[in-house]
Amino acid sequence: MTSFLIGVAGGTGSGKTTLTRNIITALKRKQVSVLRADWYYREQSDIPPEERAQLNYDHPDALEFDLLIAHLKALRKGKSVDTPRYNFHTHNRMRESEPIKPTPVIITEGILLFSDEKLRDLFDLKIFVETAPDLRLLRRLQRDVTERGRSFDSCINQYLDTVRPMHETFVEPSKNYADIIVPASGPNEKAIKMIVDMIFRRSERQKRKNK
Repeated sequence: MTSFLIGVAGGTGSGKTTLTRNIITALKRKQVSVLRADWYYREQSDIPPEERAQLNYDHPDALEFDLLIAHLKALRKGKSVDTPRYNFHTHNRMRESEPIKPTPVIITEGILLFSDEKLRDLFDLKIFVETAPDLRLLRRLQRDVTERGRSFDSCINQYLDTVRPMHETFVEPSKNYADIIVPASGPNEKAIKMIVDMIFRRSERQKRKNK
């Protein structure tokens, strides 16, 4: 089995996870595995907690891309991997890992996926999810306040200090590497159908090749 690797990138709150869920829904669940780039934030046990909270997590250097690349290569070869998990309250990796099995389709999502040349070159299909900045900000505020227990003021400060400038420096330019740009301010059933049809066609070609 040679897995079909899909990268889903886009700014924070753009709708990457929603698009990924819609693709999975359209396919058989056992056909798809999902990796999230924010699982691969670096181990920071050597840094005091109060200092971790002040770091720039929207810069590519915050992520261990080499490990993500190694895991994707292993999955493509049919090998299972143990992916890290990340705790957004402590700004550090958890002790527990999560086993991921190889499947015909592997989706990786994250804001900075296409900023790294070696990583983006692995993907058979690169999708960039594009959403208006004000909607992305509202979605991020809702997520960080309700799910991650952060204050409104801290979310706004982080957005102005790192999220917006890093988006303009790394995320927005990376859409030039995308094969498909999906507008996602609302439901986009046509785009999802096109993506799923592409996966099915590729799957059928692979089956014929393996006969």
